[in-house]
Amino acid sequence: MRASRLVTLLLLLQNRGRLTAGQLAQELEVSVRTVYRDVEALAAAGVPLYGEAGHAGGYRLVDGYRTRLTGLTADEAQAAFLAALPGTAAELGLGEALATARLKLRAALPAELRTHADRIQERFLLDAPGWYGDADRTPHLTAVAGAVWARRAVLMGYRRWRAPEEISRRVEPYGLVLKAGRWYLVAGGPSGPRTYRVDQILELTCLDDEFTVPADFSLPAWWSAHLTGFRARLHTGHAVVRLTPEGARRLGVPPAADGGWTQARVPIESVDHAHGDFLRLGAEIEVLDPPELRARLATTARTLAARYAQGAGA
Repeated sequence: MRASRLVTLLLLLQNRGRLTAGQLAQELEVSVRTVYRDVEALAAAGVPLYGEAGHAGGYRLVDGYRTRLTGLTADEAQAAFLAALPGTAAELGLGEALATARLKLRAALPAELRTHADRIQERFLLDAPGWYGDADRTPHLTAVAGAVWARRAVLMGYRRWRAPEEISRRVEPYGLVLKAGRWYLVAGGPSGPRTYRVDQILELTCLDDEFTVPADFSLPAWWSAHLTGFRARLHTGHAVVRLTPEGARRLGVPPAADGGWTQARVPIESVDHAHGDFLRLGAEIEVLDPPELRARLATTARTLAARYAQGAGA
């Protein structure tokens, strides 16, 4: 346990530069006294680190010192090779860089860990996009990624769902998110951060304008809040339905204990969306409420029954 903590402490100093004892204690989830002891142990082992007193003080490594990746466990080495998505890196223009980085990482590993990494590549494949539909065409993804990295504003032509459908907008790209095989740009503007589908960008011009991301902005935190708000806006109503055991299974509702019909109250986005969703369940569902949705489904069922009763091509 302590050996792993010492390696983590060393890597924190290597990657972040100067850190105070308090910051290290917070990162390692230990006491400041434990950090003092760990620093002494590293120094005794020959690691060239030193402490600076004062308000701007802290611990840091001697300039130029780097440790090699010899402290990886088998699980850590496997995770490193499993986490990389070659297709995603290629879309961002980093395919060659990823391949080179993985070669360097593999070369730095002991023989036993190289074997573990090779097994990961032989036995596991990560394929992020969904099953149905072709992958989105994102010709501007590499340019958007470059603007995100360089913190440069862009002027983009964008297609949205409401009128006017095609707009031109200057935005400040904060970050990119890959969700279910689709790329989203989170960008700042006059009304705050917004989300844009990269495949709906019609044209893109990278500007010379530099920008600074607000100090309190966190891409993971913002995206999580965005998803929570999206789901809350998505389901604005409810429907009361009866479900067969198969219907309950497909809708994710606990089935009745006696194996019969189950009555449930389920969230819906709108009557239009629920009409399409519930039609997919066919005879496995009966809508009891709201009356408008029940009437819509009844009308559709009568139309389908009459159409199929006429015979093919009638």
